[in-house]
Amino acid sequence: MRLTLLALLLSTACALPAVTPDAAAQPKGQEKPNEKGKPNRLAKESSPYLLQHAHNPVDWHPWGPEAFERAKTEKKLIFLSIGYSACHWCHVMERESFSRADVAKILNANFVCIKVDREERPDVDDIYMTALNTTGEQGGWPLNMFLTPDGKPIFGATYFPPDDRKIGDDTIPGFKTVLNKVIEFDKDRADLEKQAARVAKATVEALDANSRAIALVPLKRDLVSDGLDAFDIDPEHGGTGSKKRDYKGTKFPRPPVWGFVLTQTKKPGNERLAKLAHNTLAKMLEGGIYDHLGGGFHRYSTERTWTVPHFEKMLYDNAQLVELYSEAYALAPRPEYKRVVAETLEFVRREMTAPEKGFYSALDADSNDKEGEFYVWTADEVAKVLGTDADTALVKAVYGVTAPNFEDKFHILRLPKPLAEVAKELKLTEDALLTKLEPLKKKLFDHRAKRERPFLDTKVITAWNGQMIAGYARAGGVFKEPAYVRAAADAADFLLTKLRDKDGRLYRMYAAAPGGKPAPKGAAFLDDYAYLIHGLLNLHDATGEPKWLDAAKGLTDLVVKHYADPVNGGFYFTAADGEKLFARAKDSYDGVQPSGNSQMARNLLRLGDKTKDDGYRDRGIRTVKAFSFALRTAPTSMPLMLRTLDELLDAAGEPGKPAPKEEPKAKKPRKSEDVVTGKLTLEPAKGGVREFAVALTVEAPWHVYANPAGADTLAESRTEVTVYVGGKKVDAKIEYPKGKEIADKVVGTYAIYEGATTIKGRFPAGEGEIEVRVSINACKDGVCLPPSTLKLK
Repeated sequence: MRLTLLALLLSTACALPAVTPDAAAQPKGQEKPNEKGKPNRLAKESSPYLLQHAHNPVDWHPWGPEAFERAKTEKKLIFLSIGYSACHWCHVMERESFSRADVAKILNANFVCIKVDREERPDVDDIYMTALNTTGEQGGWPLNMFLTPDGKPIFGATYFPPDDRKIGDDTIPGFKTVLNKVIEFDKDRADLEKQAARVAKATVEALDANSRAIALVPLKRDLVSDGLDAFDIDPEHGGTGSKKRDYKGTKFPRPPVWGFVLTQTKKPGNERLAKLAHNTLAKMLEGGIYDHLGGGFHRYSTERTWTVPHFEKMLYDNAQLVELYSEAYALAPRPEYKRVVAETLEFVRREMTAPEKGFYSALDADSNDKEGEFYVWTADEVAKVLGTDADTALVKAVYGVTAPNFEDKFHILRLPKPLAEVAKELKLTEDALLTKLEPLKKKLFDHRAKRERPFLDTKVITAWNGQMIAGYARAGGVFKEPAYVRAAADAADFLLTKLRDKDGRLYRMYAAAPGGKPAPKGAAFLDDYAYLIHGLLNLHDATGEPKWLDAAKGLTDLVVKHYADPVNGGFYFTAADGEKLFARAKDSYDGVQPSGNSQMARNLLRLGDKTKDDGYRDRGIRTVKAFSFALRTAPTSMPLMLRTLDELLDAAGEPGKPAPKEEPKAKKPRKSEDVVTGKLTLEPAKGGVREFAVALTVEAPWHVYANPAGADTLAESRTEVTVYVGGKKVDAKIEYPKGKEIADKVVGTYAIYEGATTIKGRFPAGEGEIEVRVSINACKDGVCLPPSTLKLK
């Protein structure tokens, strides 16, 4: 009951970000935050996000064994807070709560506090975000979780206000109230540990869902067509959403979706789809989500029309959108696509490129603690900067400076009409209009540059740099621009030289602690390899130089060695020899960035095609197969995997390229019971007990998992026998034979039954029909059928 009440308390608090607080306002009775206190443990870190908390009175620890050892020694719960440097709500909570002495006093006395930069440790973020979602909460950042001393999640939420807040007739609990409730509940630690065990189990199951639910879904064209039909595209403003909700709500650019959709527009009968796709690309570049003065895209739109963004500028968004608009131009050479690529790459060159030729991570949303202040305008300010009535009228007409569209007093520049349409109304060519606008835009840009600039996160992340290399290289190839290709090559040389260890394995990032020099740091994750390989393959496309293909092959071989799942196919997010958390994720969601598995599947097929090595191609096919069930049941979650499947099917139809091998349709098994049979033998009752034997026959080359299975991750897949008498389950003693042991470097040693196996048991004799049920999960070569239950009588 107490946990239920706390969950209710937390879920109420989670809803607050929808009600935007005035970050500058201090609620009555709230203490003013410290301007800058003594440095804490985070002061020696290289992460800009952690350094933003380095002078909090909170006794923060970075993620690591020291924090967990202290929690165990002092028998304290852990308060884990995860965010990133450009996160607006992270800044709000840092100012409102973590800078306050009264809040810090509660935290320091009762918890071991850990701060994590999600961009440095996406594995930690993914696991605890999944944990939050399993409790029914919607995730976001900052992600705040309470953990047991061994790191298991109890419960959590996103943003908390510092104090209780009255909204209408409701009182929203503040952070101090939540902390005090947790302290009260911690008096019964055993109860909390039971809750943590349940959440941890649910988290592992959620992370393993794709691995456990593998089915032999045929890799056929209908997976692609059905997947395409599942996307609900806003016909007016573009983007995806829900027609039932009139497409209201936030909209992310989500390049993996539009990369897939664009490939489908080339196919006969998809003329309407082409209009929807190009309308989306047009609305994004016309909206306030695009920076019309400085180039580059903000992170996402807070509403349907792409007008009001969250103002962060992330490298990964701009990298992918450069590649997307370049591909769109190759299909439909619209001048606005070329212009937006050129302006965005100029922004990246000017503001996001490190001296070493790598690329910085992000620009903050805030200036002077106010979101978007750097980018927005008043009408009077525009007029004052431009000077003349004619120039002011032109800019106001082109960029929609009429009624305020941000906080009721500011203007976010946008294009209410396409430039071509405005030019026609003014009886100008589009080029002539752009020429006329150029000096006016520069006046506004130069004036804007004098404002306090958003914070620049200068860490260089391998994965995101791989995506920027891919964008530069694709743009260079499409627009025949050597400077773009050269920028991609310079960045690739930097990463391959500075961000690899003596064994050729990648580091996650390149960053500097205060006063220090930048250095490589942290073990790489799957996406670091996957995105960089993608960039190298694009570079090879653009240049034909063998060194880029050789580098892609070398990194791919490392991925197979350290990240592959040899049992179920696909790849884990962390290396087999990496830090062991309570769960190991296998990412499959193509969100604003593609999953490592989708990207690797496509990489492998491209590499196989370039090298004529069937080993790469076969592993790519196997990776697609590993997620075929998700493609059938949740296709909108994996648009890049859909694109990969489509490219695979297209290639299979070309001469000399065999289609993926499939078993004859008539013999294709659909469930585990199709390849496993069982025969029940019952002995007469003796002394009130009946003995039985179940003879299982598993068709080659299939197997089922023994009981016990050996590896913890296979516990729920083991073969299990239950006995029913008269329709009621009875207490039976089952003697499972020892299975054949399989040694695996990743999963560990596990046991299977194959061929003929006999399971014996005994149960109390009783009246009624006897039924023995055998739960089975049949697998072979990393592919598993849906589980079945044999009912034997």
